Amino acid sequence: MTSRHAQASCLLVCSANIRGIFIGKFIVTQAAGHTPSSKSFIVSPGSNLRGQMTVPGDKSMSHRSIMFGAIAEGVTEVSGFLEGEDSLYTLAAFQAVGVRIERGGPGEVSLHGLGIDALKAPSSDIYLGNSGTGMRLLTGLFAGLRVPCTLTGDGSLNGRPMRRVTDPLAQMGAHIGTTDTGTPPLVIGQSEKLQAIEYTCPMASAQVKSSVLLAGLHANGKTVVHEPAITRDHTERMLRGFGVDVSVSGLTSSIVGGQALTATSLRVPGDISSSAFFLVGAAMTPGSELLVKGVGMNPSRTGVIDILRLMGASIEVENLHETGGEPVADLRVTGSQLKGIAVPEELVSLAIDEFPALFVAAASATGTTVISGAEELRVKETDRIQVMADGLRALGADISDTPDGAVIVGKRLAGGIADSCGDHRTAMSFAMASMISDGPITVLDCANVNTSFPGFAQIAAAVGLNIEERE
Repeated sequence: MTSRHAQASCLLVCSANIRGIFIGKFIVTQAAGHTPSSKSFIVSPGSNLRGQMTVPGDKSMSHRSIMFGAIAEGVTEVSGFLEGEDSLYTLAAFQAVGVRIERGGPGEVSLHGLGIDALKAPSSDIYLGNSGTGMRLLTGLFAGLRVPCTLTGDGSLNGRPMRRVTDPLAQMGAHIGTTDTGTPPLVIGQSEKLQAIEYTCPMASAQVKSSVLLAGLHANGKTVVHEPAITRDHTERMLRGFGVDVSVSGLTSSIVGGQALTATSLRVPGDISSSAFFLVGAAMTPGSELLVKGVGMNPSRTGVIDILRLMGASIEVENLHETGGEPVADLRVTGSQLKGIAVPEELVSLAIDEFPALFVAAASATGTTVISGAEELRVKETDRIQVMADGLRALGADISDTPDGAVIVGKRLAGGIADSCGDHRTAMSFAMASMISDGPITVLDCANVNTSFPGFAQIAAAVGLNIEERE
C-alpha cells in the first residue's frame, strides 16, 4: 500500500457525527463515522517498567459473556466485565432486543435471560462502534435466532469486510444485506429456520468460526466448521459453561442445533491482548521487573508469549489456575536485550491482535525480525501493517512492510510523531515504543484506546511509562 493509500485508510477510520447513548450509569459515545480525535499521548523516554499491575477484563470473553447470558434461561452473573466501549456496545445491543440487564459494582453485570423466544426486533439500528467482534458474532447469532435488525458501526467498522461471515450464513439460509462491497451496515432479514452446513474457512478467523457456530446453535442439524489453523476457542469453552455440547477435534468444531443455554456465573480474566503492551515494554528493557496479575492464558491466545520467548524474553508463568473453564495466571517479566527472529507462521493466528506490540519488540531487537503470513492485519480496525510501518519509520525505525507482514531491523528510535489512525492497539504500541526511544514520542488520535483499555495511561504511568494525555 502506498503512503497516499495509507493516509486515505487513516481518514476512513476517522469521521464525524457523534451521539451518545446511556448504558446503566455509563455513557458510550457513538460515531456514525469517526474524525481524528484531539486526544494524544505525549510519552518521554523511559528506562524500565517495575512493580505489579492488572489489566482490564478480556474483550473477547466480555462480548461472549453478554451474548450467551442474554439468551440463556435464568440469571447470569458476570464479574470482571470489560467496561470498554466495544463490549458496552454489545451490552446495549441486547438491551435493544429486550433483555433486562443490571449493573452492580465495577465490572459486574447481571443478565436476566428468558431464552431465545423473548428477544424482539429492535426499534432502531444497532450501533456497534468500532467492534468487529461484536458485528461478526451478532450477525451469526441474530441470523440464527431470526431477529430482524440492522447492524452498523463507525467509519472504520463500516469499511471492514463482512462477506467472510455473510457468505456462509447465506449458505445456511440467512437473508443478510450488505453494501455493494460487502461491508456494513448489515441488514438481517426474516428467514426460515437456518439449515446446518459443513464449512471450511478460507482463512484462520475465530470471528468467522464463532459466527457460523452461533448460527448453527439454532439451525436444523449439525453445523461443522473446519479451520486452516488454530484460532481462539473462547466460544467453544464458554458455550460449554452454559451447558451446550460443542465438539472439537483438531481444527474442526461442531455443534448440534436446538440446544438451550442455562444461566451461570463467570469471571472474565485479564485480557492477554491488553497485557501484551506491558509484556513487550518490560521484556525489551533491561532492568525491568514486572508482574501482570490475573491474565487469561487460553492456549489459543498465548502466541505472544511464545514469540517473545523465541526472541529471548524472560516470562515466567505463576499461580496458574482455572476460572470458568479458562486458564488464568500471573506473568512475571524480566527485561533483557531481545534478538530478531523469523516469526513461525504457525504462531501468527495465535497472536494476531498482539502484532502491533510485537512490531515494537522487533524494533528493539538485535538483528532482523521477519513477520509473514499476517495479511489478516490489513483488515483490522486499520491496516495495521501499514499504520505500524509508517509510524515506526516516523520514529526512526528500520522497517519495510510486505503484503503479509514486515521486515524489521532493530535499532534505537529517535522519537517523533506517530499517527495511530484511531486504532487502539497501534496507539498503545507506539506509546510503549518510548521505552526504546532517545527522544519523546507523540501519538496522535488516541481516543479509541477506550474501546479495549480504559485507564491505559494511568495504569501505564504507575509502572513507569512516562506518559501524559492531552486533548
